Amino acid sequence: MIGKLYGIGVGPGDPELLTVKAFRRLKEADVIAYPKKTNGSKSYAQQIVEAYFSPSEKHMLGLVFPMTKDENVLREKWDETVNDVWEHLREGKHVAFVTEGDPLLYSTCIHFMRTMQMKYPDVSIEIVPGVSSINGAAARLQLPLADGDETIAIVPARDNYDAMKKAIEAHDCVVFLKVAKVMPLLLSILKEMNLTKKAAVVTKVTSHEEVLWDIGQLEHVSLPYLTLMVVRK
Repeated sequence: MIGKLYGIGVGPGDPELLTVKAFRRLKEADVIAYPKKTNGSKSYAQQIVEAYFSPSEKHMLGLVFPMTKDENVLREKWDETVNDVWEHLREGKHVAFVTEGDPLLYSTCIHFMRTMQMKYPDVSIEIVPGVSSINGAAARLQLPLADGDETIAIVPARDNYDAMKKAIEAHDCVVFLKVAKVMPLLLSILKEMNLTKKAAVVTKVTSHEEVLWDIGQLEHVSLPYLTLMVVRK
């Protein structure tokens, strides 16, 4: 019998934000697979899970997903990682693929599951939702994201001045994800719109590495990858 594959969101950083169902599925799984960038790097999702499960208890399977836009390289690596997990599933073992935040919101899990379904359609997949960094940021900042008829947008930050400005203009609240590379652009937009005091920036929210930034100090700061901005008009 083929094992079952779980796509599990483990939350934004604080291990206590792991859901009861996520914990139960992780406990039931024979293998816990997690994404990482390089062979020697520590996975953020892995760190969260290791608060509850150690390598002596579970088979921890690190899957390398390179940070590149080369389609050929990506396709090769997706196939490779899916095949690595399949080797365990075909033996009847249950595998939990963990990812920070929620597995179906800008997650590595999305592409992994699609590839698994294409290559091995007989594999049964279950998704366990998780607390996103967006919810985590709202809680830490004690900032309502939307109320009543207000609108909210979740936008991957990119180097497009007009698009980023229009997102703010069109919504009461905008959450910009992965803002590190375009922070100077976003700051210039906020100044132009007189919204600097309406923005908040957080890195690795709810984790022990969390940083709540002072907007005025971000002009020349090199920010970590897992940083988001909330603009609430």
